[in-house]
Amino acid sequence: MISNRAIAERAIAALTPRRPGTGGAALPLRGRAEQAAAALPPLLVAAERVAATVAQGVHGRRRVGQGETFWQFRQYQPGDAAGRIDWRESAKSQRLYVRETEWEAAQSVWLWRDPSASMDYSSAGYIAGAGWPTKRDRAELILVALASLLVRGGERLTLIGSGVAPMTGRVALSRLVQLIERAPGETGDAAGGDFGMPAFEPLPRSGQLVLIGDFLAPLDKINTAVAQFAGAGLKGHLLQIADPAEEDLPFAGRVRFAGVEERDEVVISRVETVREDYAVRFRRHREGLAAIARAVGWTLGYHRTDRAPHLALLALHAALAADRRR
Repeated sequence: MISNRAIAERAIAALTPRRPGTGGAALPLRGRAEQAAAALPPLLVAAERVAATVAQGVHGRRRVGQGETFWQFRQYQPGDAAGRIDWRESAKSQRLYVRETEWEAAQSVWLWRDPSASMDYSSAGYIAGAGWPTKRDRAELILVALASLLVRGGERLTLIGSGVAPMTGRVALSRLVQLIERAPGETGDAAGGDFGMPAFEPLPRSGQLVLIGDFLAPLDKINTAVAQFAGAGLKGHLLQIADPAEEDLPFAGRVRFAGVEERDEVVISRVETVREDYAVRFRRHREGLAAIARAVGWTLGYHRTDRAPHLALLALHAALAADRRR
């Protein structure tokens, strides 16, 4: 596992400037640290913070199996093939030890976050004292934090629709942030998909998908997209991001609602009179979303932007680990 401190130290070493006229002496530590921090994308810094918190309570997804990478020695057990005995290690004691390698499956994780305009919404600007982020900011934070945990576990990952093959190691994390921070449409993930869902593309059957978005599109459109990926033999995990106002509709009095992706406007003279009906429709939509995921054996989680991202990240990572154990 690479710690945040190790990341900072590497960045500092790579970016250490020299003071002119001092024989190459380095700048003070504080100055070097500030320059190193400035060179790291803010999204990556924030995501690493969240991932570091969650990483304290989870274990890696490594397990014994077919592969070439050494994992551990364990004591010989009846039934083990004699060819698996490591005689050099066994010679150090009076016991026989078997050399185990790390399980290496041809499995990659394909990540996606909803790039549509509806993800730019945040009700924080309309509610006194509120400070939660947009749905897009929270989705990208959780996505990159999850990627950090996967990298620590030796997984391969990429952003679906980017055309970039799955990678592992720190380079995979840096590349993911670069793809996310490009202008909409440059990575290919913002184009081709309909109704806030990723466009289908053929992926290895052993792969896993993680889709993060608000999933407020018509249920039949969501079902079509999910069914295509599931029909191709892919396992998936959905995380619905919701703004508090989208769940609670806390407004009162006369309110004009402007469309985010469409330019339609709706004026409601007394919002409180429709709150109950709205809550029923929102709940039914979420139940429909759960039914879609359940029908294909996928998982579905929920997260509100006014809550800490750690629990959503932990649940998502646990779902991926459970899939790997099957």
